Amino acid sequence: MQLHQIREARAAKVSEARSLLASMPQLNAEGQAKFDKLKIEIQNLEADEQRAQFIEDAERRSLGQPVDKARNELEGRISVVEAIAAHAEQRSLSGALAEYNAEQKRQGVQSKGVLIPASLFNETRAAQTTTTAAGIVPEDFRADQFVGLLRNSMVVRSLGARVLPNLRGDVVIPRQATTSAAQWLAEGDALSDSGMTFNNITLKPRHVGAITELSRQLLQQSNPSIESLVRDDFINVVSLAIDKALIHGDGVKEPEGLLAAATGTGNLATLNWANVLTVLQGLALKNITPNAWLTHPKVATVLRKTLREAGLPGYLLDNGQLAGVPVAVTNQLAEKAGAPAKGRMILGDFSEMFVGTWGSVDVVTNPFAEGPFSRGAVQVRILTTCDMVPRREDAFTVIEDITI
Repeated sequence: MQLHQIREARAAKVSEARSLLASMPQLNAEGQAKFDKLKIEIQNLEADEQRAQFIEDAERRSLGQPVDKARNELEGRISVVEAIAAHAEQRSLSGALAEYNAEQKRQGVQSKGVLIPASLFNETRAAQTTTTAAGIVPEDFRADQFVGLLRNSMVVRSLGARVLPNLRGDVVIPRQATTSAAQWLAEGDALSDSGMTFNNITLKPRHVGAITELSRQLLQQSNPSIESLVRDDFINVVSLAIDKALIHGDGVKEPEGLLAAATGTGNLATLNWANVLTVLQGLALKNITPNAWLTHPKVATVLRKTLREAGLPGYLLDNGQLAGVPVAVTNQLAEKAGAPAKGRMILGDFSEMFVGTWGSVDVVTNPFAEGPFSRGAVQVRILTTCDMVPRREDAFTVIEDITI
């Protein structure tokens, strides 16, 4: 489970234990046994939380991000549903939500709505796709078993992209373009100037958002399961849009995605082992060590049924790897349009990507929107700001000619 899911599960168990004590001040044998079971479950979840927090902090350190345990603890106590309800009801913020918003405003972040941490939406998902899901249909209402839509898997940031959080203005990062050259001399020869040259890469704010609708009853009956449902829906809507733009972005309103920014191209029209090695060689000649292939499910299927060598066992895609490099599979990378359509792959070092974020996620409610108002619902708008730029465009190779 993700850290926020563990915390929500723990909160649900604590609430259950509190309700048990309220309904039965003097516990009988059955009540005591139930309380002892809840106590053990809460203690186990607390241990799970410590381990998940350690992993999250370790991941932040590996990406060069600061680890602030006090801030992490504060952000972990913030409820998305509480933020929406407070804004819709025009009441003062309280607790962790008030503390976080006050801190953001001290840092100069302005908002007409309620600010919530972007970290709540940085869910890491397995780089794979699904086609089926099991359904649980109990007789009583179980919000914790809510069956959502099957959506694409977010993948780009999970492959190691470096996140630069809490930016303010446009960000200009200097970059060395060429280096000086060493020269061998005969006695009396003079060295010629082969000085270094530099250029810049720039991150600038680009905005993405969504509008959704929540019923008033849902907000009034808030519990950890509803919190998880609302948060997961926002994650799927907004974070998937960001993830797709990091691949396909047009560089106008969206970030310039990898398909447009990458300078390397590869050829796998004839899909065989020799050509796969040639693509890898192209990056090696630029001193790039790739950490992943990114591709579409149809391409993955072709790779899984293509032999490395005719007549010998072993397929190109075996045990999740192609030529020793992990393969991430997602519908976020679309086929190349045409007749017939062609499959795509991107090979590269995804730690060479910078993803910049500006401030927090801005949540604004409108209880008077015409449609939702007639239903007693609340319209919710969520906006966030980010951009992406490759640290080195030649760290990626794009292949767009695979027969599928």
